[in-house]
Amino acid sequence: MKHMEVDGIRVEIVRKDIKHIYLRVCPPDGRVRVSVPRRVDDATVRSAVTARLDWIRRQQARHAGEARAARRELVTGETHWYEGRAYRLQVIEGEHHPSVQLQDGTMELRVRPGSDEAKRRAVLEAWYRKSLKEKLPPLLAHWEPKVGVQVAECRIRKMKTRWGSCNIAARRIWLNLELAKKPSELLEWILVHEMVHLLERRHNSRFRALLDGLLPDWRLRRDALNRPPVPGGKDAKRES
Repeated sequence: MKHMEVDGIRVEIVRKDIKHIYLRVCPPDGRVRVSVPRRVDDATVRSAVTARLDWIRRQQARHAGEARAARRELVTGETHWYEGRAYRLQVIEGEHHPSVQLQDGTMELRVRPGSDEAKRRAVLEAWYRKSLKEKLPPLLAHWEPKVGVQVAECRIRKMKTRWGSCNIAARRIWLNLELAKKPSELLEWILVHEMVHLLERRHNSRFRALLDGLLPDWRLRRDALNRPPVPGGKDAKRES
């Protein structure tokens, strides 16, 4: 990997056996990474980055905002998201089983007395994980015959730079835990995206054609997933 600086922005350059230039601004720190065909020279890379400087800076500013928002302390009054809706967190301490309940725009986080931030976070993330897992069986049952694949396993984990990934040989799909906070149609889009990768590894014309046939509005869903949340409305960039 090599680097160059373009108008004060440090850019990572990775040369691969690909046909096109792909530019990403990676969360959480806004790192700029460009994947380029091996034959492309540095001047062409610099030109491609320069042409997208405004977009890069917008993405870096957004990631910086998301990083600040992600540093939650799990205290009453914070805003937390579930299925694309914003909820006001209310921490309730008591001698009850740790749990999360949604009540009229409030997310009640019930914890043991004296629970610190780490314990509160563990309860909330366990609830997000359970919720996401419950959504997967009906989605897989619906999409496996349509895509024409069988998923051996679908797991959930925390990811910094991707919404999903897959192991083609093992037919295993991984989904980002953060998808629990997104509208259901965006979870569906990422799942279908990864399922199509079991048929086509690359993001090429065949891959896009398969998606067009399965989810004609996939580009709208992709764009919605890349937008920052709007308070009071539906939440709608990681790479998949």
